[in-house]
Amino acid sequence: MSLGASLFSGISGLTVHSERMTVIGNNLANVNTTGFKGARMHFEDLMSADFATVNGIGQVGRGVRVSTIFSDYGQGAFESSTEATDLAISGDGFFVVSPRGEDNKYYSRAGNFRFDSDGYLVDPHGYILQGWEIERSGTSVTTTSSETASETNSARIIGVPTDIRMENFQSEPNPTTSVTIVTNLDPSSEDSSTSTTNPYFAMFNNWDGSADTPLASTLYGYSTTLKVYDDIGTAHNLTVYFDQVTLSNAGGDTVWEYMVTCEPNADRRVLDGQDGNTTRIGEGRTSAAGLLMMGTLTFTTGQLSGMSAYTLKSNGGTNIKDLNNWDLADFSTGGYPVCTANFLGKSNASTAESTNATPIQIDFGIRNKDLSSNGGGAVSIGWAGGLGTLPTNAAMVGNAINNTGYLANFKDPAVSALATQSYDTGGSSTLFQSQDGYAAGILQNVSVSREGVLSGHYSNGQVLELYAVTLATFTNKHGLRREGGNLFSETLESGPALTGQAGSSGKGTIDGNSLEMSNVDMATEFVRMITTQRGFQANTKVITTTDSMLGEVIAMKR
Repeated sequence: MSLGASLFSGISGLTVHSERMTVIGNNLANVNTTGFKGARMHFEDLMSADFATVNGIGQVGRGVRVSTIFSDYGQGAFESSTEATDLAISGDGFFVVSPRGEDNKYYSRAGNFRFDSDGYLVDPHGYILQGWEIERSGTSVTTTSSETASETNSARIIGVPTDIRMENFQSEPNPTTSVTIVTNLDPSSEDSSTSTTNPYFAMFNNWDGSADTPLASTLYGYSTTLKVYDDIGTAHNLTVYFDQVTLSNAGGDTVWEYMVTCEPNADRRVLDGQDGNTTRIGEGRTSAAGLLMMGTLTFTTGQLSGMSAYTLKSNGGTNIKDLNNWDLADFSTGGYPVCTANFLGKSNASTAESTNATPIQIDFGIRNKDLSSNGGGAVSIGWAGGLGTLPTNAAMVGNAINNTGYLANFKDPAVSALATQSYDTGGSSTLFQSQDGYAAGILQNVSVSREGVLSGHYSNGQVLELYAVTLATFTNKHGLRREGGNLFSETLESGPALTGQAGSSGKGTIDGNSLEMSNVDMATEFVRMITTQRGFQANTKVITTTDSMLGEVIAMKR
């Protein structure tokens, strides 16, 4: 009986060692497989039988069996690639892929993806990589009575993970919604446009949109121009004029008037007047054609400390350059004053608060953190005279003759580190300018950031964030089922997939132009192969020795 048990113990040893050799062989076979995760077999003894001894009952083992086979999810080395869509995960996450037209989800560490003929980003099996679309938001006008403004509107993911697909390899045009202009205005500059009745709007009074040259070069101190874009991607010149206002008894403060303008023939705003008449500002080149915004900038010892902004919201009479028609500008949700040119002549799009308007926020380096009461506040610039009421339109701004009213200012101004200034540096200059619009462009290449954001690089110089790659982790990743083809599927033991963006807790980051190599270590596998071979050999000796012993038993009868 015991000799027969010895035979079966040896057989169990042969069986498990041969299976272990299969695992080792599979590991070595996949030593160059992209993203492959090796496996390791563990043994356990079989139940033991009771055996009588002089001290009572002892136990004798009956062999060995396979306890478990664990996958090794250790990080593999990275191999550089020239393909931007070759992705490698540094961390515990898995890529999520799905067969086209099916709800099944598979998980993989192999990041060798390519765009197919239909624009899908697929693995070698044609399974589509999953990701979130990224929302891009533009400038909006605040509609609340009180609001705390934020600096930026960051891009964010929307919806649920979906197929990553480049449906259109062209970048649609984007209208300009934000303009930033930072200048240094020479404090020694002369007051080129003067007015005894309206000193803060002298340059405005000299503007003539019906003339070939709306404002002569002798009537302003400095100007800067940049291109902006309308809804169909057509470029237009946006010019900002500056001119210092001569003040007496102004203390350490200086004031510059400014105007934001476009080409008069590109201004297609349409305003309904209080008299029932409709005025097409750019049509026929009215005197106000091209004037989008005007106001003042206040500097305290050279630093920007205040700003006022007025825009044309309605036509109160036949003269649309009447200062009574120019009201305090609306603000964007970021706290910057906004204007609109309505370059395309759209209906209900000629004022910032209009339904179809594309407002442009103007950033000189100062914004309003408190948008209550339309941001209205007050600041005295230091010249003598009593203060009047808040100037809700430009005609109410005080002057050195009647001392009525005062300069409007942002209620709670916040000045950026990079802001318009007024220092003596040998002349006025533009320090920085930018805008967020662009014309249409053709996709040239793509890139993937460490956060898994797939961006398109277009011929118009734009880099647009398109998708955020979905990564998945599992409560028990050792419970995943291998499906072959570098794919895993979830099971009840693994638990459901926990999805998130790269860079979030536990998901890991993504490296573009890289592939994760197999994590199989050949030296370790060869050592295991040697021990497995010797274990197998030892078990064959058990069988041959037991056979010899059985032969001796049979020979006893002779």
